[in-house]
This record gives sequence, structure tokens and C-alpha cells, in this order.
Amino acid sequence: MPPEESLPRAAVLMAASALFFAVMGIGVKAASHELPNSVVVFFRNAVGFAVLLPLLPRLGPGGLKTTHLAEHLVRSLAGLAAMYCFFFAIGHMRLADAVLLNYSLPLFMPMIAWLWLKEPVPSGLWRGLSVGFLGIALILKPGLALFNPVAFAGVAAAVLAALAQVGVRRLTETEPVTRIVFYFGLISTLVSAVPLVATWRTPPVGLWWTLLLIGVSATVAQLLLTRAYAHAPAAQVGPFIYAVVPFAALLDGLVFGQWPDPLSIAGGVLVCTAGILILRGRPTATEVT
Repeated sequence: MPPEESLPRAAVLMAASALFFAVMGIGVKAASHELPNSVVVFFRNAVGFAVLLPLLPRLGPGGLKTTHLAEHLVRSLAGLAAMYCFFFAIGHMRLADAVLLNYSLPLFMPMIAWLWLKEPVPSGLWRGLSVGFLGIALILKPGLALFNPVAFAGVAAAVLAALAQVGVRRLTETEPVTRIVFYFGLISTLVSAVPLVATWRTPPVGLWWTLLLIGVSATVAQLLLTRAYAHAPAAQVGPFIYAVVPFAALLDGLVFGQWPDPLSIAGGVLVCTAGILILRGRPTATEVT
């Protein structure tokens, strides 16, 4: 029996998911101070994949067989590349700024869907996209900061994450969600293990708990997010994921003493507004002024 629809319950689940994503971000930032980005990414994938293994019996006999391995590979590599960029940005920026740039992915999805899936982009949507891109510019800061490679890593994370999301949309037409998640976990874990040959650094004893926290909190966040979408339509509950932004800003300020500046706050408002309008549906995007 499908779960009963309830927007309040879905909103609570999505907000809880956002909190766990913010906790993951704090863990990544703490670990990045002592470990290479490649090591942090590997442990996030390895722990997350280990948590997923008990779910495999649900697929049943032959449940892992697929005729879309190439699509799984493209989606997984795009998602993994986004993770590398996102974690790098977290390690070198204020957490709220890195999160905002990463969650600007709805701004890029319509263009990628147009190029890949040939989905048309309504003319009214461009107004919402313009607001969002203005917000990104404010977060990056006008002037020479636009050439900061760390800031570009944050934007690249959003573009690659949007590519991965469009890949998921394409795969869900023929593949069950558990199979999609399994192949992402398997491919990302195996591929992220390769750079360890040249970059491995044994984590200090006290940091193992942080690495475990990263993997577990990311997995719990994904499960809560999936559950939220089961209780309400995506257009209604999706915008609540932006609760991750104030959570990230608060945790970053309390733990690392880094608070958003006025330009970042203004840019964040624009990015969140544009993202929410796009998530709520294309007709709404035409109302942006």
C-alpha cells in the first residue's frame, strides 16, 4: 500500500533531510582540513554503499541485471564528479556559499534536459533562470573573485549534479530506483578508490568518526528525502530542501565561526527563490519579476 499523502509530514521529512545534508557538509569541512579531497569522497561513497547493501534482497533474483549500463555509467560518473567539486568547494569556502552553489542545480536542469532529452524550455522559464544566475553572481562576488577556481568548482558541482539528475530521470523510465542507487554506489565507490593509490593518507584516529558521520548522514538524508517524495508531489515538497541553506549557515557559524556576508545572503535569497519557482513548475516561473 502506498503511503498516505500529507504535505506537513513530507515537509518535516524534507527539512530533516536538509539538516542531515548540512551535518554531512560540516563533517566534510572538518575532514578536509586534514585529508585530501579524494580520501573524503571515497569514504563518503564506501560508507554509503555499505549502508545500502542490506537493501539488495529487495531487488530479487536477477534484480541487478540491466541493459542500460552505459546510462548508469554516465549518471554515476557525473554524480561522482559533482561530489568531488562540491566537497572541494566545502573545504575552501563558507559552507553556506558552497551549499547554495550546489543547490543551484535546478537552474541548469532545463538546459541539460533540452540538450540531452530534447525537452523544450518554455520562454517564461528564462526569467526565473535569470534571477537565479544573478544570485550565483552575488555569491561568487563581482570582480576578480569570479576567477576564483574554488567558486567555479561550486558552480561545476551544480552543473554536474544537474546532469546526473537528468540521467536519473532518463533511467527511471526503465529502471527501478534501488537498481539506480546500487549502480551509483558501486561505480562511485570503485572509481573513487582509484585516486587513493597516489593520494592515500591514513586518517587520524579521531577522524574516523567524522568519516563515518559523513557517510551515514548522507545516506540518512537520501532516505528521508525519498520518503518525503512518497508523501507529497515533488513540486510541493521539493522547495523544502532549501532548508539546508540556513542549517548550513548556522552550523558553519557555530562550529567554524564563518557567517554569510550581505552579498551572499542576497544571492542566496535569489538562488532559493528561482530554484523554488522552477521546482514548483514552469508556469510559476513566468511570474518572476
